[in-house]
Amino acid sequence: MRAVVQRASSGRVTVDGEEVGALDGPGLVVLVGVTHDDGPGQVTTIAQKIANLRILHGEKSAVDLGAGVLLISQFTLYADTAKGRRPSWNQAAPGPVAEPLVDALAEALRDQHGLKVATGRFGADMQVELVNDGPVTILLEA
Repeated sequence: MRAVVQRASSGRVTVDGEEVGALDGPGLVVLVGVTHDDGPGQVTTIAQKIANLRILHGEKSAVDLGAGVLLISQFTLYADTAKGRRPSWNQAAPGPVAEPLVDALAEALRDQHGLKVATGRFGADMQVELVNDGPVTILLEA
């Protein structure tokens, strides 16, 4: 499981012009990708890393500040660009594998870490807007 975590002063995701998720104030925008052998262990590990990553102002974490998280599924994080000009998506888990794990990650951030989590819409053509604060962008892997 891979996550690109961005400290953001604002963020929102829309589908067909409809806002489906947004940060309520400063927090984290997290793009998450799932690969074939990911499971509950990776969800637990990456949730803990996201929740406790001390990248918010004052070297605080989302848990410390009660900051929100905008979590967006992003299969392209597993693009293989080693050959040619067209990426291969073979390393990305298919929807029936990935979607429950992305949902479990959102649930873990809410239930185990007490964070307010907004999400995109799995498999949709989403438009993501954010103001990256810093900029601060961190790549996590579990």
